[in-house]
Formats: sequence, structure tokens, C-alpha cells
Amino acid sequence: MTSEQKPEVRINDFAFKLANVNGTGSASANGLLMQAIFRMGIPVSGKNLFPSNIQGLPTWYEVRVNKLGRTARTSEYDLMVMMNAETYAADIREVRSGGYILYDSTWPLNKALEREGVHFIGVPLARMCAETFADPRERTLMKNIIYVGVLAALLHIDMDVVKGMLEEKFKKKPALMQSNQKAIWLGYDYAIKNLEHPLPFRLEKMDATKDCILIDGNTATALGAVYAGATVAGWYPITPSTSVLDAFKVFCERYRVDKETGKKKFCIIQAEDELGAVGMVIGAGWAGARAFTSTSGPGISLMSELVGLAYYAEIPAVIVDVQRVGPSTGMPTRTQQGDIMMCAYNSHGDTKHICLYPANPEECFAFSVKSFDLAERFQTPVFMLTDLDIGMNDWVVPRFKWDDNYKPDRGRVLTREEIEALPVYYRYSPADELGVAARTLPGTHPKGAFFTRGSGHNKLGGYTEVPAQYMEVVDRLAEKHRASRDHVPAPIIEKRPGSTFGVLTVGGCDLACREALALLEEQGYKGDFCRVRGFPFNEEVETFLEEHSQVIVVEQNRDAQLRALLVLETRCPKEKLQSILAYGGFPLQASQVVDGVRAKVRLNKKEG
Repeated sequence: MTSEQKPEVRINDFAFKLANVNGTGSASANGLLMQAIFRMGIPVSGKNLFPSNIQGLPTWYEVRVNKLGRTARTSEYDLMVMMNAETYAADIREVRSGGYILYDSTWPLNKALEREGVHFIGVPLARMCAETFADPRERTLMKNIIYVGVLAALLHIDMDVVKGMLEEKFKKKPALMQSNQKAIWLGYDYAIKNLEHPLPFRLEKMDATKDCILIDGNTATALGAVYAGATVAGWYPITPSTSVLDAFKVFCERYRVDKETGKKKFCIIQAEDELGAVGMVIGAGWAGARAFTSTSGPGISLMSELVGLAYYAEIPAVIVDVQRVGPSTGMPTRTQQGDIMMCAYNSHGDTKHICLYPANPEECFAFSVKSFDLAERFQTPVFMLTDLDIGMNDWVVPRFKWDDNYKPDRGRVLTREEIEALPVYYRYSPADELGVAARTLPGTHPKGAFFTRGSGHNKLGGYTEVPAQYMEVVDRLAEKHRASRDHVPAPIIEKRPGSTFGVLTVGGCDLACREALALLEEQGYKGDFCRVRGFPFNEEVETFLEEHSQVIVVEQNRDAQLRALLVLETRCPKEKLQSILAYGGFPLQASQVVDGVRAKVRLNKKEG
């Protein structure tokens, strides 16, 4: 091939996928690649698609590099690294025409697997490991690190960046440092000597991530809880939320321990189940602590009875729901947005809850703080709904911002002096303009004591079964919930001149929808964008719905739960709302939105 015939090299705009076996240490290798690209200043995303067993099943890691910052999941792979013979056939099919496949050529590739239009790159990874490392376990682990070195050469990853990362990670473990460095250079040198490099797509340093960090949503959520002043957490382990409490424990042990006395100023309790966990949180909230739990859909189901207690007795509590695929056990390591309706109306009877919907780790941090403020201001449970993609994958987001003058919004809490000045104290009367009555904390003053009721009570806190008295209380709770609409995070709205439709979405669908709208505009389809960030929906959401004759609601569940909530809780007629639904368990792709919007808009044009 002459130089004139060589394909144009694409810089910082490609995607590759790594197919491994769960339990072989591939996470470290794949994370190293992702972080190296980030440290080169290039926008990047990594999606870990892993099974729910401990070891043996297929696992994949997808990396997308895009200089424009379009880092939603894609299915257009330019390069596949095949490390699992059981998935060779499926992995080969996923590579785009003209793409490349890197495989372990220690064993010959079955002729039946060959595919026209793709390039096969063989590297004897297992043989190189066997010749270099003696320990069997080390051979398994280092095989993955060798392909990091191969990719570093093929893609032009800065080896100084890699060297610096290894020194950071293994500075206290010289033996591991030596073996990792040996493996990486083994792969790098092999590629330089034996393979064509770089490939027709490669990396080049940028300056697009200098004010950004690489972090997952669960860690960001935990950090937000610390900054918010949370001191109590009750929890029960469940995928994919467990790492929220793992991170919270680490942060508390660093920042919530008195340096002089060594006394811990936090309490983290693992309960016997999720019902016990939320009970601890409610008890701590009643006593005046900022308390929370993290869980997923099955845990929310178990918590529902006590969530109703907190709603009716008006006790602050924060519940972080890292959503996964249901129903029942479902697919614990896949992502979905299937808890929207359950959280909005959780528990039996007439209940409505404040819900926050972050779209990325930056918002997980900010909304975590906001959740505690809202819970105490409105004396009620607050749900923050993320999902597995946001919670467990690393995201490139702007550095978190913090106002050192922040003061927690504790809501209406009476001091000893205020209680003493009252002729008599009633727990649920009088209420302010938000429908919130002042609360007292136990031990503050004898006059502030009250009976905490989950049974029927009147506005004075006394037991009642009188319809009018019961209705007066629950009607105020509904008014309180409506009032919170102006205090939840406002929606993100983007408008395009000449738009003919609107796209409305929630949470982790954000990046795919934004990218899709940009691509659609290039094709002549102009649409406005709205991402709701809180429930109840405020007037800006209502206005967006009213301004468009066609609103396409994009969400990740089968039953169009966001659309259903909009129909129930806004003035918008359901005929105006159409759905694009993705619920197979993988993060949303822009192509899914593009195809869905084109079909909806084209259909409406034909009907018109």
C-alpha cells in the first residue's frame, strides 16, 4: 500500500473493547489504560460490563475516546482485545468493518473465526508470560499487563504517564512495581519490533481534562455525605451500592476522628437487612443526626414500611438508591432506571417523596449534600436515585466545587430557649408557609417532648381516627411535598432555534441524549432538551412540556416510568408524550436515541 493509499489517521476519536474472564485481574489493567488516557488530557469514558459471579464468566471493558467530549457508550469498536476464547466469535462480530482485533497468538486462531474486512494482530501473550514469570498466578495477572504495553505502542499512550502511575500505585510494593514494569515493557517492546504502529487511530496529548477528575458516582456520593455533615449510616450490602458505604467509612476514618483523643465522631452499622438499616437511619434522624443509607431496588422494596413511618411521623432520612436491573434479583451487575415510580410513591397508603436524579458523579456529590438539606428542611425521607453506570464506572467530571461558608439547612428545629418561651409545644402545629411544623430534638427541654406516631394523629400530635382531623394532617403533607418543587434542583434545559420537538430525559441518559441531539441536528432534525433533576417537577418542567407539541421521553426501563410520572404529576396530556425505552442492562447509546427520534418524528410527519 502506498502512502497515498493509507487511511487517514484519526486522532483522539475512537473506541476499543477489552474482552476478559472475570477474576483474572483485568480490572487493574483496564483501569490503568483508562487513567493513562485521562492523564494525557483526553476526554474518555470506561464502561465495565461484568457478571454477577466472582470468577469465570466473561467480562468486558469498553473505552471511548472523543476529543469533543462525546463519551456516552458506543457500539462502534475500532479495536477489540480478545482475552477470552469462549467469546471470540461474538467479539469478532462486534468490531466495525476495517477494525482491528488483538488476540493471544500463543495458540493459533481457528480458521472458522476469520472475518473479512478486519485486521488480526497476534501477540503471543501467554508464551511471553511463561518465559518471563515463574509463578502461575503472576502469569495470569501479568498477561493482562502485557497487553497494556502492546496497546501503549499501538495507540501512542505516553509511557512517561504510565511510568508515573505505576510509581504512584506500587511505591510501597517494590516487587509488584518490578513485575508490572517488566510486563508493560515486554508488551511495548514486542509491538515496536513486530507490529505496525501506530494504528490508523491514535492518541495525542490534549489539555481538555486539566480541571477535571476521574471518579465514580458511589465515591462522589459518599464524599458529599461527609461534606453535608452526615455522621450516621445504617446499611446492608447490596450490589451496586456497597461501595458507597465502603467509601464513606474510609472518608470518616480520615476526617471524622478527633486527632487529639482518637475518638470516632461517626457511627456506621451493618444491619441484619435493609429494613433494619433504614430503621437505624430513621432513629438517628429523629434524634437529630444527619443519617443515610445506600441500597438498590430490592432494598428499597424491603424498606417501604418504615419509609412510610418516616413520611407520616415527619422524620428526616436520606436514602441513596443505586439502581440495577429488576425485577426480583434481576441482573445485579447491569444498569437500569427501574425504581422511578417505586421511590416517588414508596410505602403503602398515600405517600409522595422528594427524589433527586443526578446524571454523573459531579452531581452525585452536590445532590448528596442537597438531599440532607431537603430532608431536614421538609422533615421527610429524600431519595437520591443514581444507577450502576453512574455509581460504579469512572467518569471524567469537573473538579468538585465547595463553598466553605456552607451551613447545613437544619430546617425548623427549636432551641431550648425557644421551647421554654412557648406556652405549650405541639409537634405538628403551627406549620409555616412550606407546610412544615417545628420539631424538637430529644433531651433539649422537657416541654419539647412529644409522642412520635405512625398511627393516625391530629395536628397536635394526639391519636385520632376522626376523618377530618386525619385528612387535615395528610393534606398538609401533600402541601409540603408540593412546596418542595421549588427547592429541588432545577431541570437542565437547552433550546435550539427552529426546534420542532422536545427530548426529555433523566439521570445517566444525559450524555447519550445530548450527543444524539447534536447528530440529529446535522441530519436536519432540531430538538430542544430537558433533563429533569428532581421530583416533584417544578414549573420549568411544566413550561417545557407546554411549549412542545411533541415530547419524546428517553429512559432506561420497560414500562416508561418517567413518562407515567409526568402524566400523573403534570398538566401535560399523555398523548403528547412518546417514549424511547432502553432496558437491556447496558448504558444508553446515542444511536439508540437517534434511531428512536427519527422514527417518532417521521411517523408524526406521515400522520400529519
